[in-house]
Amino acid sequence: MVSSMGIEAAAQKLINPNGEEFDVSLLDDVVTAAYSPSDPNRAMANKALMALQEAPDVWTKADAILERSQNPQSRFFGLQVLDDAIRTRWKVLPAEQREGIKNYVVGKVIQVSSDEGLANTEKVFLSKLNLTLVQILKQEWPHNWPSFIPDLVGSSKTSEVLCENNMHILKLLSEEIFDFSRDQMVTQKVKKMKESLNSEFAAIYHLCEFILENSQRPSLLKVTLQTLQRFLTWIPLGFIFQTSLVDTLLNKFFPEPMFRTDTLDCLTEIGSLADLEPEYDPVFRKLFSGFLARLGNIFSPETDLAQPFENGTEDDCIFIQRLALFLTGFLKAHLKSLETPDTQQSLIAGLFYLVRVSEVDDVEIFRICLEAWHMLAQDLYQTENEFKRPGPMTSVLNLGNNGGSTSAASRKYMYGPVLTRVRQVMIAKMAKPEEVLIVEDENGDIVRETTKDTDVIAQYKTMRETLVYLTHLNCDDTESIMLSKLTAQVNGTEWSWNNLNTLCWAIGSISGVMTEDEEKRFLVTVIKDLLGLCEQKRGKDNKAVIASNIMYVAGQYPRFLKAHWKFLKTVVNKLFEFMHEVHPGVQDMACDTFLKIATKCRRKFVTLQTDERVPFIAELVDTMPSIVSDLEPHQVQAFYEAVGCMLSDKGPAVTVDRAELLEKLMEMPNKRWKVIMEQANTNVESLVAPVTIKEIIKILKTNNKTCGAIGSIYANQLQTFFMDVLNVYKVYSERISATVAQQGPGATQLSLVRTMRSAKKEILRLLAMFIEKSGPPEADPQAVAQGFIPPVLDPILGDYQRNIANSRDPEVLTLFTTVVEKLKGHILSDVPRIMEGLFECTLQMITVNFEDYPEHRIRFFEFIRAVNLHCFQALFNIPPEHQKLVVDSVVWAMKHTERNISDTGLNILNELLQNVGKTPNIAQGFYQQYLLALIQDVFAVMTDRLHKSGFKMHATLLQYMFHLVQMNQVTVPLFDTQTAPVGQSNPVFLRDHISNLLIQSFPNLTRSQVSKFVQGMFDLKMDLPSFKTHLRDFLIELKEFSVEDNSGLFGEEDEMQKRQQAEAQEAHRFAVPGLLKPSEIVDEDL
Repeated sequence: MVSSMGIEAAAQKLINPNGEEFDVSLLDDVVTAAYSPSDPNRAMANKALMALQEAPDVWTKADAILERSQNPQSRFFGLQVLDDAIRTRWKVLPAEQREGIKNYVVGKVIQVSSDEGLANTEKVFLSKLNLTLVQILKQEWPHNWPSFIPDLVGSSKTSEVLCENNMHILKLLSEEIFDFSRDQMVTQKVKKMKESLNSEFAAIYHLCEFILENSQRPSLLKVTLQTLQRFLTWIPLGFIFQTSLVDTLLNKFFPEPMFRTDTLDCLTEIGSLADLEPEYDPVFRKLFSGFLARLGNIFSPETDLAQPFENGTEDDCIFIQRLALFLTGFLKAHLKSLETPDTQQSLIAGLFYLVRVSEVDDVEIFRICLEAWHMLAQDLYQTENEFKRPGPMTSVLNLGNNGGSTSAASRKYMYGPVLTRVRQVMIAKMAKPEEVLIVEDENGDIVRETTKDTDVIAQYKTMRETLVYLTHLNCDDTESIMLSKLTAQVNGTEWSWNNLNTLCWAIGSISGVMTEDEEKRFLVTVIKDLLGLCEQKRGKDNKAVIASNIMYVAGQYPRFLKAHWKFLKTVVNKLFEFMHEVHPGVQDMACDTFLKIATKCRRKFVTLQTDERVPFIAELVDTMPSIVSDLEPHQVQAFYEAVGCMLSDKGPAVTVDRAELLEKLMEMPNKRWKVIMEQANTNVESLVAPVTIKEIIKILKTNNKTCGAIGSIYANQLQTFFMDVLNVYKVYSERISATVAQQGPGATQLSLVRTMRSAKKEILRLLAMFIEKSGPPEADPQAVAQGFIPPVLDPILGDYQRNIANSRDPEVLTLFTTVVEKLKGHILSDVPRIMEGLFECTLQMITVNFEDYPEHRIRFFEFIRAVNLHCFQALFNIPPEHQKLVVDSVVWAMKHTERNISDTGLNILNELLQNVGKTPNIAQGFYQQYLLALIQDVFAVMTDRLHKSGFKMHATLLQYMFHLVQMNQVTVPLFDTQTAPVGQSNPVFLRDHISNLLIQSFPNLTRSQVSKFVQGMFDLKMDLPSFKTHLRDFLIELKEFSVEDNSGLFGEEDEMQKRQQAEAQEAHRFAVPGLLKPSEIVDEDL
């Protein structure tokens, strides 16, 4: 064992042997220390090994390490060093050294793998050695080592042990070339290797065939099947379909339990081959029928797999998973070709097998099967819809099955029994929707969900779509399965939380599929049974589960509730009951469901219903204090949002006095506010008590939610406490400033200061929300501009300007962005004052670097954009030095490395140039001062490699500016008239200027390249797509871009393609009733 001092000395000796022979035993000592958890020198030894690994010539000692080391870890270290050299230095090594390494590795592989005893004891070492050989192959084969495949195949026939390892090498080679090569080899090299492997595959195939026919060695047969599976995805089809391969796999190896899973992997690859010529269809039909005959000898389609899967061995579980992959892959690729009279029976049997596999309790296996069921249900739905759409040639005769073609009706009939079973599986296994907040934890307790499981949400989406298609195909069947399962819940024969949950989630998921009459009949039963179950069951957990399901189902069927007031009223009153249920999650879900129902059915609550004395909302605001008495603050806020939603309906049928109801609704928070203000009038210190601040935040949040939901009528509520709110803001601002003055910038982290800042932020959010929702008649823009802006300028703007950077709230920027966007020309005269308060002090915060104050950064540029769009004239009513700051800040945004900020900067510049162009009295002065610099700045950003995503806008801006000059719309000189030659024009000057700039910046460009490029920039015939192509070609010519990933330059085309796909998908969802969730449907009547 070497000591701490000895480790350093040992490392030095190993790195610089000074002419002595490399000491392998010393390396063994260092490696032993590095791998021993209890060795005190472990860290030092690890450091020594890292230093040794980086030594330039250590790879030359790899053979000595591999031959003489007594420590397995040292030998792995030797191989690692050799691997690194092959990967990073192979091309610079002399030819004889490369040959030496190659011969040594091949010799070592043959030496270890030829001896069965040695191959078994050195199994891990041999695997690593194989990987090293494959690294050499990636460098040398096929060009420098054309004989590799023939040599390998030849040596394989000399010994089964050697042959087994050769199969491992072939498997690795296929994986490296076809699976992992993307990041490590250039495309051309990969293509060459694939072609070589393809051309020599005959020899490899015959070797595999020879082994499968003649070998009795199980481990060799297994690895041959695994190697074959890797090759099957890309080999010429003749090797699969014009040989006895399929027959050998099906009849010789599949029946044997030892080889069954590996054989099934091979059959899955073959069965998943898609988009082949029709002449291969009979071969696939024969393969499918033959496979099912063999599978029938193992178990029948009636066998329940759930128990064997749960109690079976690991191999049994893997086999069932592979069976799922085979069946789904085969059906997705060849469903239509199996729908012939000869194979129809096999197809249905295969689907029944898939149903059985779907029933096993394994999420991953179910998700594999789900893909196939989704595909089948969607395909049948689309066929039936085409069939229902009458065309000119439609006749009664088309209903019959004409020879090999199957009509839509008979297709649906053929799949009928399978689809019934699939519906049962979907309903029994329905995933949890996002809206459900109550779950069963690992201890079997009912708790509130704390984190969203995105996999489950994605699974629910697919299952929901599948069940929607299945219900369209046979609505009565889905309904009868659901109602019989519900009966089993009510009478207790199948009662369990999970069974009730999955059933109700499934019921909720088919909302919108049935006709209104069907939906009424179905839901009356469902809701009555669920309400009865809630009364019948005892125990907090049982009630919580039933409550969550009632709420989920009710929330999913707004159309039914709108049409049936009695049910709607019963459900809402039940929700109010659940709001007193303190079980975790129940109150949250009750408030969420109430909000969802209030949004969709708002008119029902504000108009007089049959048999009612007054509209429901009038009773609701009277009884509100008792309804919300047990709710948490955030739940109360959701409740206010729901009631605000109802009051936002101002349709002609609404006769209630909305202003009066709003006043009643806000009574509770207003009373509390009044008490706080009275205390503050007596003693202002009461306002800064932490309890009071928290109370104020709650009141403000409630107001914010109400304002967001109710709209412009909120002006009536705001005017009752607007000045109070500004005074509170002022008190907190002064208190924060005083604390910071006394205790320094660190005071912003004090608990009290942070709480006061939270209150200030809530005030800003409330005011921004009010401006956002303002509008006639209650909050006319002109009236808001006159009544709102003057009072807020000093308390909010002045405070922002005076405060230290860390105390400035980005919400101030958001507020004034909203003010400019909403009130537009009405506040033109106030914009200079607003800019004075926000502009310079924010700019100082965000121009120090690209990282600090990210929130202020993006909000600041949104503010500039809003002023530019809506109050452009005001930009030129501010002092000239501020105008320059505006342009500089836009350029600075454009150069930002954060994409959303650089995109905002580009958009602002584009809009600014458009506005300047439309304002002749400003344009020429602006062009003279800024145009040349702006062209240079856009060029700089476009060629700096960090902003490829902004390419479309770079092109738009450059085209606009160059064409502006070329069309002589810039009448003032862009050049220095003192030094310019006589008769100099702007177009000629700009051509020369840009040419010189490019040649100086990119010395690798020739003058003719630059001249051709600049000439194109001034070509007025070029539309934007042609201009972009011209720019793109130039950028790829530059050295900076030539060896990089230039996909960013084509980003616009990619985004357009994605957008078109998304639009097509969305159109499909709109076309199929039930695919859109109720919350996604826009109600025309509201």
